[in-house]
Amino acid sequence: MKKLKGVCLGAGYFSQFHFEAWNRINNVHIIGVYDRFRAKAETAAKKFKIERVYENLSEIFEKEKPDFIDIISPPDTHYELCELAIKNNVHIICQKPLAPTLTEAHKIAALLEPNKVRMMVHENFRFQPWHREIKKLLNANTIGKPHAINLRMRMGDGWQSDAYMNRQPYFREMEKLLIYETGIHFIDVFRYLIGEVDSVYAKLKTLNQNIKGEDFAWVHINFENGALGFIDANRYNENTVDDPRLTFGAVLIEGNKGSLRLNDEGKITVQLLGEKEKQHNYTFYKKNFAGDCVYNTQLHFVQSLKSNEDFETDITDYLKNMAVQDAVYKSFKTGGPVKL
Repeated sequence: MKKLKGVCLGAGYFSQFHFEAWNRINNVHIIGVYDRFRAKAETAAKKFKIERVYENLSEIFEKEKPDFIDIISPPDTHYELCELAIKNNVHIICQKPLAPTLTEAHKIAALLEPNKVRMMVHENFRFQPWHREIKKLLNANTIGKPHAINLRMRMGDGWQSDAYMNRQPYFREMEKLLIYETGIHFIDVFRYLIGEVDSVYAKLKTLNQNIKGEDFAWVHINFENGALGFIDANRYNENTVDDPRLTFGAVLIEGNKGSLRLNDEGKITVQLLGEKEKQHNYTFYKKNFAGDCVYNTQLHFVQSLKSNEDFETDITDYLKNMAVQDAVYKSFKTGGPVKL
């Protein structure tokens, strides 16, 4: 079977997980990497055995003629890169945040409409193995009809005076942080597991005064199907587990037959009404990032591209996540609930 040729645009911190995962996916050949800082691209190319390094965007399309691009660069570059890919009839997988604003995200979607180019947002949290397993349990009616979902996230990586400097220092300058950069993942997971959102009410705070954006969020969610959700998240206070970046949080889902629990170490339990809590056995691997979800996301992209099936997180679907995100910030600004 012919291998898909891909090029990666961006060689920052998170790109390492993309490169490592691509190297394990059959029928994919990453033939080039671009970064505005050539030294970063060269380091990545050497480590992950990528053949060529580029510092000119047009040249990478002209010389390589890839089947797809993997955009791993900052959000404010995404419109330009998507536009360039579409002009060259190249398919796209693009990291989140998709765009700095909902308006710009809609502009990217508008670029795609008259073209045959396909685009998937690299929204990897729904591809974490515990969320896939919980979805199976919900589909099997294990706890009946869900009426509530709660997330509690404590990262403990944001209280220090030099918070985020060792990994993603640009976090410190972002005017919007927790919901924009991390909370969007859980908005997608909530939609994936429970359904579409009707309205939100949010309280946000900046606990670490050395950064610009919010690092604390309480978000109340009303779903269209009548269920309720609550995101209780902050990056300031600490967790008790060794690796809070495995699941990024604990989840409780309650239904009319019982409850599902996901703990911070990836353990899933089921407690039916009137019965004792039981562990649900399933397999996951502590590999790459957060249960190998980057690999799972990119594999879905490749399989869907080859089969011409819909991407789970195509841009049309992802705009719904961004609309919820936008409503969260509006709610915080106005001090009241916001209906979508």
